[in-house]
Amino acid sequence: MAHEFPSQEWTDAFKDAVNANEDYRTHGKPWTFGAVAMVCEKDPSLGLDDDMAMYFDVHEGECRGATLSKGRASVEHAPFVIVAPYARWKEVINGEVDPIKAMMEGKLKMTKGHLPTMLRFVESSRALVVSATKVPTSFKDE
Repeated sequence: MAHEFPSQEWTDAFKDAVNANEDYRTHGKPWTFGAVAMVCEKDPSLGLDDDMAMYFDVHEGECRGATLSKGRASVEHAPFVIVAPYARWKEVINGEVDPIKAMMEGKLKMTKGHLPTMLRFVESSRALVVSATKVPTSFKDE
């Protein structure tokens, strides 16, 4: 069964995929810098009337919690906030875009957090993308 992106069901399935990923467990073990929020910008043409924010409580190679909420302000307490349009997140989920490279090119915008810290975790970021590709996903524009 495919999970619509973004939804709480997709967010939960991503958490499960992260926790099942041995590479993430290994490469993410040193991550003690706090939660990461991914914000999908609103796009009324896709039925997204508000920004949709996914909050992932990642710590030492584990995702301890995952929630979906409306509005960017709902995740401003996260130490790291990454914002992009729907089409860019779709590319990330499909494994077509390396998130670290995309942040360096401004295709994913880190609106909060310390980019050099994130850059130290290239392998764990790649493992997160692999986890995302394992989630059966349906997209609003397909």
